[in-house]
Amino acid sequence: MVTFMVETFLTRSEAVANLVFRVLLYLAYRMMVVKSGLSDGLKKRLGEKDYVAEIKIRGGYGRIFILKNGEVFSKKNFTGKVDVSMVFTDSVTAVKLMTSPRNSLAQINAMKNFRVDVQGDEQNTIHFMQTLNMMSGQSSPPPYGIDMGDGLIRYVSNTNGGPVFVYVREGKIIRITPIEFEDGDGASWTIHARGKSFTPPRKGTVNPYVFGLKSLVYSEDRLLYPMKRVDFDPNGERNCANRGISGYERISWDEALDIVASEIKRVKREHGPGAIMNGSGSHHTWGNIGYWLSAKTRFMNSIGSSHVVHNPDSWEGWYWGAMHHWGNSIRNGATDTYGTVEDCLKEAEMIVFWSSDPESTSGVYGAFEGTVRRQWAQSLGIKMVHIDPYYNHTAALLGGKWIAPRPDTGNAMALAIAYVWITEDLYDKDYVAERTVGFEKWRDYILGKEDGIKKTPEWQEKETEVPGRVVRALARQWGTKKTYLSPGGWQDLAAHAAVPPV
Repeated sequence: MVTFMVETFLTRSEAVANLVFRVLLYLAYRMMVVKSGLSDGLKKRLGEKDYVAEIKIRGGYGRIFILKNGEVFSKKNFTGKVDVSMVFTDSVTAVKLMTSPRNSLAQINAMKNFRVDVQGDEQNTIHFMQTLNMMSGQSSPPPYGIDMGDGLIRYVSNTNGGPVFVYVREGKIIRITPIEFEDGDGASWTIHARGKSFTPPRKGTVNPYVFGLKSLVYSEDRLLYPMKRVDFDPNGERNCANRGISGYERISWDEALDIVASEIKRVKREHGPGAIMNGSGSHHTWGNIGYWLSAKTRFMNSIGSSHVVHNPDSWEGWYWGAMHHWGNSIRNGATDTYGTVEDCLKEAEMIVFWSSDPESTSGVYGAFEGTVRRQWAQSLGIKMVHIDPYYNHTAALLGGKWIAPRPDTGNAMALAIAYVWITEDLYDKDYVAERTVGFEKWRDYILGKEDGIKKTPEWQEKETEVPGRVVRALARQWGTKKTYLSPGGWQDLAAHAAVPPV
């Protein structure tokens, strides 16, 4: 509460924050002087390097810290050359990040949003930041985890298959379970629809492979140290023909690093820097190795390489596609599926799962949160239709009408449904006129004016082997009911797109 009051006061008074910032910098200097006289460890650390570091507000007040011959000196508003520079965008941000208790999330967000920037020689920068941590008693990370008794500590991990509790005793994982929410956690949301109330369970779900993570960690096949093929000599015979045949032997990290370094030099010497390929994952996110904003990018730039750029195949693709499709890029271009859950439960009369089996394809980064939501829809009597050659798990769980076209013939069925909508006047003309382009040409193709072939439900029978009467009945129900379409996988409830009555 006190922290909240202080932050609120500082936010509303830039002048006060400026004053506090000046005081904090001076106190940091005095503490460094005093503690270095009391702590042999800190005094020894100050003698490790000589450099000039500054902490300041961009375009405003600042103070330098001069480390020289094991002593520290300080000046304010220094205009000379510095070796390390920590710059805050404003004094409010600076005070929040420099006062206890330390908020790691606030620090990360400040860096990601460029509200604090640290520049300078890498070794000096690390040395100065670690020295500041020692000054504030934060040289080691704070303890975390919950003591469950009998030497058992419970941690929380957010795997890419769902959040879990990890129980550890004496440094060894004992078990992994789906997370369960307690009274002190946030309240669950509730949806009221058609006289019923729906609240998700107070526990998480996980993808099945999550239960194998403990076995993965302790697998005898896991590589814990560098290995080299027994008949591979980087300075002699390499025996490339034996790849995948001959065995491996353990080597030291120093030997492994020497081999990698020598191979980089050899490839550059014999083939040029362009022969070294540098590729990253698609995501422009943070990380130590492999991401765009990482140490690896800097390393590859220093040695020279051919950079391979991925296509925008994930949220980056959604982001740019959404600018054209939705007109905005909120949530990185992905629709808010929680909003469609409530709308679907309140309004939908039918859900069409087309090539969609969310019970078995719930998503790479998801679990089974959507299962209970689909069961809610089932309990409300919402009609379910499943279009899939395979009687999939979702159809088996929820029941409903199963339509089984031959594989790869769904396009013909879609054209036949459109034929019924057009000829029986079951589509929203205002929406088509205001929100679409090229409808007339497409309509002429459906009606056979372009190629002389009407795309009727009977026409599609030869392709799909689904009776025309079934497709016509589906099209009429779809065209007269509030229908949600669930295409493909990764669904939370039923759909990525809502198809209103047409």
